[in-house]
Amino acid sequence: MLKSDYKKILDTSKGKVVMYDITKLEKDGLANIKRLPYSIRVLVENMLRKLDGQIVTEEDILEIANWKPAYEAPKEIPYHPARVLMQDYTGIPGIVDLAAMRDAVQEAGRNPSVINPLVPVDLIVDHSVQVDYFGSEDSLDKNVDLEYKRNGERYAVLKWAQKAFLNVRIVPPSSGICHQVNLEYLGKVIDTRQIDGETVAICDTCVGTDSHTPMINAIGVMGWGVGGIEAEAVMLGQPYYMPIPEVIGLKLTGTIAEGITGTDVILTITELLRKHKVVEKFVEAFGPGIKALKIPDRATISNMSPEFGATMTFFPVDEETLRFLRFTGRVEEADLVEKYTKANGLFYDDSVTPEYTKVVELDLSTIKPCVAGPARPQDRIILKDLPKVMDDYAGKGAEVPLSLQGENFTLKNGSVVIAAITSCTNTSNPFVMIGAGLVAKKAVMKGLRVPAYVKTSLAPGSKVVTDYLEKSGLMPYLQALRFHTAGFGCTTCIGNSGPLHPIIEKTVKDNKMSVAAVLSGNRNFEARIHANVRANFLASPMLVVAYALAGTVNINIDTDPIAYNPNDEPVYLKDIWPTSEEIWALVESSLTSEDYIKEYGRILEGDKFWAALSANESEIFEWQKDSTYIRRPPFFEGFKPVPAPVTDIRDAKAIALLGDSVTTDHISPAGSIMPDYPAGQYLIAHGNTKDDFNSYGSRRGNHEVMMRGTFGNVRIKNKLAEPREGGYTKYIPTGEEMFIYDAAMKYIESGTPTVILGGKEYGTGSSRDWAAKGTKLLGIRAVIAESFERIHRSNLAGMGVLPLVFKNDQGWKSLGLDGSETFTIEGLSGVTPRCTIRVKAVKPDGRVTEFDTMCRLDTDIEIEYFRHGGILDFVLRKLMS
Repeated sequence: MLKSDYKKILDTSKGKVVMYDITKLEKDGLANIKRLPYSIRVLVENMLRKLDGQIVTEEDILEIANWKPAYEAPKEIPYHPARVLMQDYTGIPGIVDLAAMRDAVQEAGRNPSVINPLVPVDLIVDHSVQVDYFGSEDSLDKNVDLEYKRNGERYAVLKWAQKAFLNVRIVPPSSGICHQVNLEYLGKVIDTRQIDGETVAICDTCVGTDSHTPMINAIGVMGWGVGGIEAEAVMLGQPYYMPIPEVIGLKLTGTIAEGITGTDVILTITELLRKHKVVEKFVEAFGPGIKALKIPDRATISNMSPEFGATMTFFPVDEETLRFLRFTGRVEEADLVEKYTKANGLFYDDSVTPEYTKVVELDLSTIKPCVAGPARPQDRIILKDLPKVMDDYAGKGAEVPLSLQGENFTLKNGSVVIAAITSCTNTSNPFVMIGAGLVAKKAVMKGLRVPAYVKTSLAPGSKVVTDYLEKSGLMPYLQALRFHTAGFGCTTCIGNSGPLHPIIEKTVKDNKMSVAAVLSGNRNFEARIHANVRANFLASPMLVVAYALAGTVNINIDTDPIAYNPNDEPVYLKDIWPTSEEIWALVESSLTSEDYIKEYGRILEGDKFWAALSANESEIFEWQKDSTYIRRPPFFEGFKPVPAPVTDIRDAKAIALLGDSVTTDHISPAGSIMPDYPAGQYLIAHGNTKDDFNSYGSRRGNHEVMMRGTFGNVRIKNKLAEPREGGYTKYIPTGEEMFIYDAAMKYIESGTPTVILGGKEYGTGSSRDWAAKGTKLLGIRAVIAESFERIHRSNLAGMGVLPLVFKNDQGWKSLGLDGSETFTIEGLSGVTPRCTIRVKAVKPDGRVTEFDTMCRLDTDIEIEYFRHGGILDFVLRKLMS
């Protein structure tokens, strides 16, 4: 097979371009391309274009072109993403790692510039702004000012990186959320690159250091979330080795009924696909129903792929894709996309149904209004059932009369203390945003207002949103209900909800209340939104406004009054809910292509704060010894060109015994830093007051803070420390209760390895690389669980931590393990992908339990990463060889 045989010249608005024709494989009798899912066809294009006989071989091409619906054993392929998408929480640690790698290269007497991204990197600063100020017209300015005061040192690192590295583009703070920017601006669908003197058209593909990267699948761009360490390897030119995926066909039929939003659709799909166990699989939408979904609705669905465990949810390119590209100012790109995808078998053809591993069907007309919660996005609740769910979750509890801002009220379980229109999932959808504005308008005209105890905020993922809300005349009504713009970033959705009013916070804590947050986000795990808000519900922006007005989730919002007007007359949801016709009329009159062209034409400029930031211009980063934000990480200390031999795990102790659905929010430091926890104590010891703590996310460039916060979530339930919640464990040798960090340091000091025992869905949630980095730095050699979520398992392998899965439907409970045992795991120098590894557990009285586990190092390359102590060590050795 000669790569040159598949070259084809295509005439486009960008001139003549070279393309690699995957349909010729069918003409040559090598594959049946028409039977392949469209997502697999994109992989075929990627492999064919990268065919070099060394990394990508003819065997690889034929394997992927003859994709099988299922594989008995994983078949690995080397995939080359076209670009890397990062945000600041995960991106800054990545930049810090690259800086440390440059140090290691220089210390080895080599040229440090060998460490440089070879693949384009876009880093969007969106995760750091917090909702400290809200409910007033100056909230945005004050929050951004405070953001820079807190994070100026971190942002200076990004300015240094932009100058020190090639192929790095920074989108400054207060510009939007990375996934919405990716969808509306960065995504090309089909891109062009100069390769060997030719202009080559390629499928735009990406990996991102955020789990919601699949949002870009809505326009036919293959992309998903990976850990920061994997992204660093990709940007340094390494292929992303992956098992050929199974592809679940999501057949959509029918049309969305009146009053149903895209949010209702995705919450229904999340529940449905979780039940069908699509973890680590591709999902691909097809069927007549997709024609009724506009790109923002598709983006809402694709965005929440990690919530149902899928790698991505892919929508093939069709006429709606082309319309969206043109409307968002990418007219020339749309012409290239149309000609290329039609010429290369990538344009959706509804007359031919591809072959799928399995088909799951959903009739869109059956979807009902809903929310999800109180602690997992897959737990869908029909609106009328919400009061019962809340009552079952929290019970009656205390009812405390309070007064705030001259208003008397009673705070109780189910009271809504946070109502946030936020996140890329929903603010990218003009229908629900205009809908929320119309709900606000109708409510204001009815004389309603939001109770004083509800903290409201609006944080769009793009400045285009505020443009069309203002042009539509709806912004004043949202502001009348205190939904003022608080920032252009993730805010409440990632836990940057800021403080509650001190009276509210003290009352909730003192009375152990289960108050509620309602947000238009994609995650609602325990303690994620706010440490003191136990019940968190995902809802459409329209319902966020409605529940803010109600001030409680303990009502049947379908039939009960939301509130009473000044004449003491009841106002119901139907009284303020707009029709689809009303919403679309305003969308079409308020939103234009010029809005996108204007805002994205200046997105890289930044504001006055960004312009004022200074940064060093040097190849090597200048570490500040007294910094509590940016520290040189220890991963490459004592780095040697040849890795040390892999050793067995002998006489290890369990540092945590965990149940099901432990998320990366439980494992990785996230949200606020508690002053009485090890990370807070570290910051205090280094001259920081509590007001200076900022968040764990902002401290990700300092391993000293992050390792102290690993497994430090205030809601984590470690069976070794029962009944106490939080980051505690029992230090087995003495039986003493202490913080997990402190116990880990004692084990490391004594030379004792440690392990984690977990349940099902271990590591679900965000692609937090610190969930694996922190695990590694705490001296944990292996994690034994009943099942892993995709990204975290991959991150553990990438950090050289051994992921093991109980076999024979066993778990630590069924095996009678209680964490007091001593564990031995042998034969690690000879591990192979998915091999069986025997674990020996010895109880204090000498009784022995032995059990089999599957080694979840899934591919040959992951075995190599493990032997090298991690993916970055592997890449560094390769670059220095």
